[in-house]
Amino acid sequence: MNAKQRFPSAMRCDRRMAFAIFAAFIFIVVTPAAAHAYVGPGAGFAFLSSFLSLFLAFVYSLFAFLTWPIRRIYRLVRGFKIYRRAKVRRVVIAGFDGLDPDLATRFMQEGKLPNFARLKDTGTFHRLATTCPPISPVAWSTFMTGVNPGKHNIYDFLAREPGSYLPFLSSARIRDVKKRLKAGRYKLPLGKPQVKLLRKGIPFWHFLGKAGIFSSVIRVPITFPPEKFAGVLLSGMCVPDLQGSQGTFSFHSTRDLSDEKPEGGQCLRFQSDNGRFRSHIPGPENPLRPDEKAPLRVDFTVTLDSASDRVEIEIRGRRFQLRPGEYSDWVELEFEAGFGVRARGICRFYLKQARPDLEIYVSPVNIDPSRPALPISHPLIYSVYLSKLLGRYATLGLAEDTWALNEECLDEEAFLKQCYLIHDERTRMFFDALEKTPRGACVCVFDITDRVQHMFWRFIDESHRAENQEMSRYQGVIEDLYRHMDALVGRILSQIGNGVLIVLSDHGFKAFSRGVNLNTWLRQNGYLALKEGFEQSAEWFAAVDWDRTRAYAMGLNGLYINQKGRERGGIIAPGEATRSLKQELREKLEGLVDRETGKVAISRVFDSEAVFSGPYHENAPDLVIGYAPTYRAGWDSVKGKITGTVFEDNQKAWSGDHCIDPRMVPGVLFSNRRLECDHPAIMDVAPSVLDWFGLPVPPHMDGRPWTLASEKV
Repeated sequence: MNAKQRFPSAMRCDRRMAFAIFAAFIFIVVTPAAAHAYVGPGAGFAFLSSFLSLFLAFVYSLFAFLTWPIRRIYRLVRGFKIYRRAKVRRVVIAGFDGLDPDLATRFMQEGKLPNFARLKDTGTFHRLATTCPPISPVAWSTFMTGVNPGKHNIYDFLAREPGSYLPFLSSARIRDVKKRLKAGRYKLPLGKPQVKLLRKGIPFWHFLGKAGIFSSVIRVPITFPPEKFAGVLLSGMCVPDLQGSQGTFSFHSTRDLSDEKPEGGQCLRFQSDNGRFRSHIPGPENPLRPDEKAPLRVDFTVTLDSASDRVEIEIRGRRFQLRPGEYSDWVELEFEAGFGVRARGICRFYLKQARPDLEIYVSPVNIDPSRPALPISHPLIYSVYLSKLLGRYATLGLAEDTWALNEECLDEEAFLKQCYLIHDERTRMFFDALEKTPRGACVCVFDITDRVQHMFWRFIDESHRAENQEMSRYQGVIEDLYRHMDALVGRILSQIGNGVLIVLSDHGFKAFSRGVNLNTWLRQNGYLALKEGFEQSAEWFAAVDWDRTRAYAMGLNGLYINQKGRERGGIIAPGEATRSLKQELREKLEGLVDRETGKVAISRVFDSEAVFSGPYHENAPDLVIGYAPTYRAGWDSVKGKITGTVFEDNQKAWSGDHCIDPRMVPGVLFSNRRLECDHPAIMDVAPSVLDWFGLPVPPHMDGRPWTLASEKV
């Protein structure tokens, strides 16, 4: 454990942490389930030998516990040398995803955010330039590495495979085992699949760790799978659920759901059995029987108390009761695969209503942090430690279930409850890390600001055309959220001492009331062709004729040239032909007008050659579409569908967005110290932190460090 300047009264806290990890391991060992191997999520995910990993973590922790006096003396000596050049001893970064500078300014002027106003008046407040495009995985990757996307390889949630034109998750790739041993009806994997992080670049906490400066990193996006460094980390955005997806809920009802196929979820009808109702929770694929189409499952039974509308749910021998509008605690699940192998997860139940039809929502099955099927933290035992200390918690990267609200499987009240339950978990983790990081860096990203604004912007924006039947009831939700985050800032300020506090967001927000189906526009203007006999195409370009297609759009902001030698069916030659086509598309798309509203829908089209540089530039979209406020890529366009309409109303609850022209949605930068920074950008954070700790800024970083006002320059 190199230079863990982590604990106040370090001897006492060093022992406490080592003992907590030691106790966590003992707890796992003595539980009956501990002897089983664990199966990871389906869809190509593989099992992890958790017992072996935890055993090694135990050995490591025991060694740490026995040697802490020697290491403490070593750290004191080394720490003196390390911090001799440092301008600060502690930096705390609280990332509030999506916090908008215009709303923050308005609420500060109205006297509703006293702690933010205190930072503004005595420290720093600026708009913070985001990335191009202004999408969370792109911006947070730049935040941690200090480089443009051409050097960290993240341009969207989705990337495309040129050989097939199909999408894959841009942040991580899972490769299944190549060889299996057949044993009857089972196929036993020989080896284990590989989980590979596709984000490139080096996070600033790695440089700190190499210099002997400890960091605690909580739920920063695009940190799955976790990388090794001298600190602790809990992965954030893009951690999968146990099905291997980015979040698949299940919705159970006594009414007929056969025609309902909600995006992001599954609908299941209860089977009545002598006054009780039976259903099941779908799990991962069986890794021992990969040819089986039916996933693993866990059955549960519901008994309705007709007098009170209360239900009793029985699952795996456990019983608990719910009233309408209530969430359960986290419920442990085990999916039996065979040979004593099982996948472990956790979920929450929500009773939407008991009558006239019984309706129950079940959250996506999260990886169980107390016995993780995949590594979700560094070290592996850290997620276990947090679970034993604070109780089980959401591990899914996108844990707030926006699709369930979009599809009306949750209502607004239920979604808000879910968001704040998850936020409370995150807050407890953060303050535990803050307590145990008296020197070094403590970094945590809070997602609630992004998720609530996505889903409740329609209640403060008149341009949104989704139904607003309860406008007065929810129009204060976003303001209440900003007040809540202001109180969190106040609590941080009361505990930070002389440390430097940075509060920032990766982007701001605007309304999303109209969608643009760019692929439909490309077809109507002769750049994309469909196969003979087709007027429209299903998802992922199912009916596209690539031999006659010059350009196509995928994801939230990307447009690609169907380039010869790169795409499987490419027809446009690289070089001058590609550059000429890009320029032609830019001229036609910039200023594109929505005839129904008379508004400009696309304000700027960015050429990737002008905005990206680095070794991964070739993976970038050829053009990045900068939509104007109130517009965004339509839901069909994101999924590669070609319809008959270019512009359409956005009728979903998801009514606020930021995937537009990056100049329109800057983030915020607050600090308790005055920072000398003209036109600050999110790529400046990493070099600033390194500089403040007295470390040289690597020459490959694109950002520039901010100067603390108290420095002599």
